[in-house]
Amino acid sequence: MILFFLSSGLFLGWSLGANDAANVFGSAVGSKMISFKKAAIIAGIFVIIGAVVQGYGASDTLGKLGKVDALAGSFTVALSAAISVFFMTRLKIPVSTSQAIVGAIIGWNFYSGNATDYNSLLTIVSAWFLGPVLGALIAIILFLLLKYFLLKSKIHLLRLDASIRFALVIVGAFGAYSLGANNIANVMGVFVGSINIPKVNFFNIFILSGTRQLFFIGGLSIAIGIITYSKKVMKTIGNNILSLTSETAIVVVLSQAIVLFIFSSQSLASFMKICGLPAFPLVPVSSSQIIVGAILGIGLIKRAHEINFKILGKISLGWIATPVIACVIAFFSLFVVNNVFKQEVFKTEISVNNNFSKEMQIILPDKL
Repeated sequence: MILFFLSSGLFLGWSLGANDAANVFGSAVGSKMISFKKAAIIAGIFVIIGAVVQGYGASDTLGKLGKVDALAGSFTVALSAAISVFFMTRLKIPVSTSQAIVGAIIGWNFYSGNATDYNSLLTIVSAWFLGPVLGALIAIILFLLLKYFLLKSKIHLLRLDASIRFALVIVGAFGAYSLGANNIANVMGVFVGSINIPKVNFFNIFILSGTRQLFFIGGLSIAIGIITYSKKVMKTIGNNILSLTSETAIVVVLSQAIVLFIFSSQSLASFMKICGLPAFPLVPVSSSQIIVGAILGIGLIKRAHEINFKILGKISLGWIATPVIACVIAFFSLFVVNNVFKQEVFKTEISVNNNFSKEMQIILPDKL
């Protein structure tokens, strides 16, 4: 039964790999500097490493938004988010898995009567806006620095081409690691509070906790999504918004990797606090939004008239619709799982007067 309930999280991870995780190498593949096959393998390996090594940070904030406390509820929330992302992927719209899971968790809060932590919600939503802005700013700075370096270095074209390919692999691997560290919370975060997996001791060398085991399984599903179904979204990101050169591809991938790392590094947050600086929140952010911001930043400096604002508008509409769709799907799916399949989707004791879902449970079965 545990494996069955985890299947929705694995489906969500696969959807993330097909959509969000594809953005790590989208610009590199779009500029034809790296083949899709090589990019998918590298991204798959490093997204798993990032998920296991550094996946805790963003999952804590997501848990504060709404701690799903029943396994059937976790299954339904993850499935609702996955359906939303898969639907947008079919439309070739790069959307945010972060927004999908947040919308689904809010749907669970509405159904169960659990109070939504609006401070956590505000933190997460503000990061959605801050992510692409930071992506654009970092991309502009990196682009100007790279342009200056190329003018001064006078590297031979053949040597430059080989260096760029190598840089794209290194930067892409870093981007995949950062994405796994940040976005694994979207895939397995809702299961942390509802499932208890015993620790595994590997010959007394190291201990793998139950949460890290979940993150490993989720990272594996993301990797499979990248390899099997990410090519269409890579092309949308890589070429349809703005035609990218190999140099700008490096800038876009590195900008995205840096922003994802900033929002998932507990060490960086602690260091900034020690220095008396405000730390960035540890929240899951969208690689799609960041990479679009980076591409837009380069486009505004380089040739703003070439930006495909029609595609950009389509993507923006997907960002708005995704959390709303996920919330609605989650609410009604929870009702079906709770009342038709008789599965416990929440354990929190709540007042009937403050919970619309219990009123539905009392009234609708009589009508049926």
